[in-house]
Amino acid sequence: MNVSHSEPRFPVNGTGLGLRRSFMAEFLTESEVITNVTRPDFFEIAPENWIGLGGRYARDLRQLTERYPFLCHGLSLSIGGPAPLDIDLLKRIRDFLDTHQIRAYSEHLSYTGDQGHLYDLLPIPMTREAVDYVAARVRQAQDILGRRLILENVSTYAAPGSEMAEHEFVNEVLKAADCGLLLDVNNIFVNSINHGFNAREYLLALPAERISYVHIAGHYREAEDLRIDTHGDSVCDDVWALLDQAYAHFGVLPTLLERDFNIPPMAELLSEMQLIRRAQTQAISRAA
Repeated sequence: MNVSHSEPRFPVNGTGLGLRRSFMAEFLTESEVITNVTRPDFFEIAPENWIGLGGRYARDLRQLTERYPFLCHGLSLSIGGPAPLDIDLLKRIRDFLDTHQIRAYSEHLSYTGDQGHLYDLLPIPMTREAVDYVAARVRQAQDILGRRLILENVSTYAAPGSEMAEHEFVNEVLKAADCGLLLDVNNIFVNSINHGFNAREYLLALPAERISYVHIAGHYREAEDLRIDTHGDSVCDDVWALLDQAYAHFGVLPTLLERDFNIPPMAELLSEMQLIRRAQTQAISRAA
């Protein structure tokens, strides 16, 4: 499926937030900290957490998808796994995207255990054979979904059987599959520490025309040479600096804040999201 010219490069614009059920009600009721200045421009959800839900959660989600642009970020497609793709899952995701008019669907460039039903993201061996294998599965998924798939560069803690650098592997998969890139800036930084490469060089080697949007998040510093991608802390200064470099090189990109654990009060969460907006505004000013 060739979707290169049938879909916009950026499915959303501005600054987004990963939507979690724990704070969903605050956006439904428009709590006092949510204003025209502080509210997100878009949300992102994991479709596996919502498909098939009925009752109040389904009604609440419908209310928000009618008010805001939404993206979906999948957890269990296992695009690099050894088992055949879950065709039924892909069809259910397609129907969910259509029902809620979701702007785009992304997945992790990795594979999951237990036939795709565990959410542990495992590294794909970075080989030419793996490039061809993953690209064929992406094309199959895109045919079923009827839309372009966006792949995210993932955090890893080992690199089994690798024959090329990570940025080379990512680029080769994107090209062979003709798919988009969800640029996770935190994951680049985490991997640069864990595997000892230059984060800026990796970033600048990525294809600008493939980038659909950006993730930014916090991580845990396990040791000087080991970082764990937890989404459980504030974004660190090094990651903010790398985001600034991304904007300087690629231009301002739609960017979403992820927070899955240790979620702070809404005012604090939105305040951190405003730092993305500030970085975007400053990048536009510097480019003028």
